[in-house]
Amino acid sequence: MAARIWIFSVVVAVFLSISAFSSAQDLQIVNAERRIDLSSHIVKAFLTLKVENIGKDPAAEMLLAFPPTQIKNLAMVQALAITGKKKKKTYLPLDVKPTEQSDAPNDTGYYRVKFISPLGPGETVSLEVLYILTHSLEPFPVEITQSESQLVYYHDSAVILSPYHIKQQTTFVKTPTTRVESFTSIEPANRAGKEIKYGPYENRASYSYTPVIIHFENNSPFAVVEELVREIEISHWGSLQITENYRLTHGGARHKGVFSRVDYQSKRSVSGASSFNALLAVLPPRVNSVYYRDNIGNISTSHLRTGFRKSELEFEPRYPLFGGWSATFVIGYRVPLEDYLFEASDGRRYLNFTFGCPLVETIVNKLTLKVVLPEGSKDPSAVLPFTVNQELEVKYSYLDIVGRTVVVLQKDNVVPTHNVPFQVYYTFKPIYMLAEPFMLVSAFFLVFVASLAYVHIDLNIVRK
Repeated sequence: MAARIWIFSVVVAVFLSISAFSSAQDLQIVNAERRIDLSSHIVKAFLTLKVENIGKDPAAEMLLAFPPTQIKNLAMVQALAITGKKKKKTYLPLDVKPTEQSDAPNDTGYYRVKFISPLGPGETVSLEVLYILTHSLEPFPVEITQSESQLVYYHDSAVILSPYHIKQQTTFVKTPTTRVESFTSIEPANRAGKEIKYGPYENRASYSYTPVIIHFENNSPFAVVEELVREIEISHWGSLQITENYRLTHGGARHKGVFSRVDYQSKRSVSGASSFNALLAVLPPRVNSVYYRDNIGNISTSHLRTGFRKSELEFEPRYPLFGGWSATFVIGYRVPLEDYLFEASDGRRYLNFTFGCPLVETIVNKLTLKVVLPEGSKDPSAVLPFTVNQELEVKYSYLDIVGRTVVVLQKDNVVPTHNVPFQVYYTFKPIYMLAEPFMLVSAFFLVFVASLAYVHIDLNIVRK
């Protein structure tokens, strides 16, 4: 604990000194309100900013700054421009991209937000920003018994790290329960129920940083998928086959001691409060042929609810998961082809499916999504609203001659917000659909001819 306090003291000194590196800015933040939600192991922060141009030239964009302790765990940043007032408010999405600054102090990370139209001198704009952090809750103690609740640390700043001067700002932190062991008090600060309020703070210079630590109870399921491989196989004969391979772990405080099944079954709310034994997967509508199995075999402890908008698969692993425990399993299902495969105006075909992980409130450390195209497909390309690693592979299946092209999309640090549609375009000639039937007919014909030859040809050496 002493070492942690010393590290944060050093951070304070560094961030207080970096204001000397900041030159005069053309923008200032008139008012900033931040709400941090710590209800689960996925940290969500909502920023409401009122930005003013105090310079002499129009400003086309602004920067969002994040400390190095957060930039490595930053899963997503989104921004919206607010126009209108009260009930007539409209929200317009803005282009947000990571960027680098040559004079970035102390390895600060940046995201560039582009305004819809340049902000003229003296004009203001209101923005709403959402950023999501993963692996930002530190269990303490790091090991707990079956009967103990899970306590975690959250590190942040009472004031917003920004390259701009902020006239007024307030931070609200929401915890899952009212049990808060301790929190850093930076006046003015107060706590009421599940909420801790920091501020309002007036006239903070650019790059101001005031570290705070909150120690609180969080027994929400720390479901972390270490690796997920989703394979979507397209068959022009009428269906999509989806196979998902999971390697799941409990990312919370490690379990110590022995596990008592009797205590777990009889006193679940007390014994094993931080564990989880059920998962919910949101699947596409009209799914069929759903199965759920692990290395041992099929698991029957599951329930499928289908609907017009979505299907829900609620299932249980073979054993409850405590901190540090892991499980591997496979989920597979089919969906009708006509719901997800379409033809573009230029004649190309394209798959429109959902990226991300179907499991609710789950972090995926590494997601690999493979789209297996029909044999004979050419010129594949993928379109996504965010950056992913893309490459091509070849897969051979039954009766394949040249193999099937596989579009491989890989992304790390995936959260439920990444569950958005993506498209894979390709060209395909219908004549290739006759390849496999022709091979089957040819094979039966050759067998038939060979059988006739064997029956009618005399292979005896000596004539009877």
